[in-house]
Amino acid sequence: MQATQSHKQTDGLLEGEARRRFMRAVLNDLRALEIMVEKGQFETGVSRIGAEQELFLVDRDYHPTPGALNILDRLQDTHYTTELGLFNLEMNADPQPFGGRGLADLEAQLTALYDKVRNAGEGIDVQPVLVGILPTIGKTNLGLDNMVPKPRYQALNRAMNEARGEAFDFSIQGIDELVVKHDSVMVEACNASFQVHLQISDPSTFAHHYNLAQMLLGPVLAAGTNSPVLFGRRLWHETRIALFEQSCDVRSPGLHIREAPGRVSFGRDWLRGSVVDLFKENVARFRALVGTDTDEDAVDVLSKGGTPELKALRLHSGTIYRWNRPCYGISENGKPHLRIELRVLPSGPTIADEVANGAFWLGLMSEFGATTTDITQRMDYDAARSNLYAAARDGMSARFTWLDGEAVVAQTLILERLLPMAAAGLARAGVAPDVTARYLGIFERRVRSMQSGTRWVLNSLQGMRNRATSGARMTALVAAMIARQKTEKTVAEWDLATLDENDSMRTGTQRVSQYMQTDIVTVRPDDPIEFVAEIMGWESIRALPVEDERGRLVGLVSYRAVLRTLHALIKSGGVNADDGTSVGQIMKRTLVTVTPDTPMKDAIKLMLAHKIGSLPVVQGEHIVAMITEQDFVGIASLFLANETQPPPSLEAEDEEP
Repeated sequence: MQATQSHKQTDGLLEGEARRRFMRAVLNDLRALEIMVEKGQFETGVSRIGAEQELFLVDRDYHPTPGALNILDRLQDTHYTTELGLFNLEMNADPQPFGGRGLADLEAQLTALYDKVRNAGEGIDVQPVLVGILPTIGKTNLGLDNMVPKPRYQALNRAMNEARGEAFDFSIQGIDELVVKHDSVMVEACNASFQVHLQISDPSTFAHHYNLAQMLLGPVLAAGTNSPVLFGRRLWHETRIALFEQSCDVRSPGLHIREAPGRVSFGRDWLRGSVVDLFKENVARFRALVGTDTDEDAVDVLSKGGTPELKALRLHSGTIYRWNRPCYGISENGKPHLRIELRVLPSGPTIADEVANGAFWLGLMSEFGATTTDITQRMDYDAARSNLYAAARDGMSARFTWLDGEAVVAQTLILERLLPMAAAGLARAGVAPDVTARYLGIFERRVRSMQSGTRWVLNSLQGMRNRATSGARMTALVAAMIARQKTEKTVAEWDLATLDENDSMRTGTQRVSQYMQTDIVTVRPDDPIEFVAEIMGWESIRALPVEDERGRLVGLVSYRAVLRTLHALIKSGGVNADDGTSVGQIMKRTLVTVTPDTPMKDAIKLMLAHKIGSLPVVQGEHIVAMITEQDFVGIASLFLANETQPPPSLEAEDEEP
């Protein structure tokens, strides 16, 4: 199987004659692919599996750290490559035979590759973690300074921004709600996946197997969710699905009524023809964003008895992210082959859990592939698509419309029918019985206990609720993930995360994001001070941020300033009269602020130096949170030991202008 990253090489943006040359190369590759399909020139009788493992890199405080290039420099191993963010890394496993001990060998290699990353990071305070979305990632991590400095990523970002013409909008509703904008494709870097490859042993049946893969997306994902949290919000069981689709959606809002497909999607319909039709749809419906010059004339290579690389076609299709992606590759023996790449599964919680997910899918592909004829006659395409999104939202509790219109709950379907079929399919493929028992056993224990990675995260958060800020809970989650991933336990056996696992306090480098309160109340400059006084009383707040009509932070009004003004009005007899006193007249306009990434030690020092008890936390002109002395009672002495002794309290200090 050819290396999966070879198709990612690009020269940059496509314009003018460069675009025309690239598209001519794409069309030539398509003709060559069509010839190979018509003449049956693909490798047959061989079924291989492979995997791509994406992961996050965090610092000693469990926040994203841009360590990818340093790690790669230390590893000097072609099994590793970059992803979009400098805090991401990808590991590529070698192809293995589907049968025999291939799955076990796949796990062993991935584990060895992961251990090498751990070891490479030890001297530079970098740790890897397997998770679909890193709980501690924030918008401040998504600047272009954290993008890998490669032409492919830079060109993709420019092309997507130009195609969309405005900021990317994200709206996801789960337990909580997320509504946010971002100005680059870097939000895609919040996602990490575990991608499983299956080489189709009989390429003439590719359409049949591709349709089966589409049908199976819902059940496979339901048991493998691991990404319920983004920016501190509890969203879908597998939030990656919504996030990835929205982060690569370059359609301008005015075009959505045309039903133009997104670049990340389930697809439009069952595959009725051959693999060529999927690639033709990619070319017809998705404009090429990046490209490269290639000297290969694929049709000419074929006519001379060679095997073309189809580099242009593969590069273009590499920017179209179907949840099941058709792949063309060249085996080590020089013969071309066809694969299906399962892209729906998240990274983690452990490598063993991931391989178990892959084993379940592979077994079902084997058994359904051999025992069914035309699945499109038994399931409506819209039902298969709905099953995927139901699984992404609700995990094992999802309700599916299954074959012949049957309504069934995901957990019941998996345990009662699909697991036995997966076992039969693995046996049919010649997988060693002990290998089947290991991985389907891991899978079954997870499904019966209902403890997926998502359930572990949500239950852990519930156990820590009301005992710390959101940032502290997210940090404890990542610390607990790393600790448990160092053991041999799979996620069904994990104890829930606890706050005391967050040992970053001892480093003295905690950040404001770990303590800030994002649930804040704000007022406007033209609000009456009586209104502000009431809010402060209702919410027990000593300082309120002031925003203008565009949501920009313009001031801070303190409880002391309000009391002083009201006292003066009472003395003058004007408190019951419309005296016109507004927030804008008494608010403090020159503000001391911090960002989520400000070291907590620096925030404490600012409060002491300016004799204030609260700080607005900002991103650009907008306030995103508040941090007060109450948020870090008990840690100030640890941070400031041997430096500056804090006063007993800041309660008596005045925050007014």
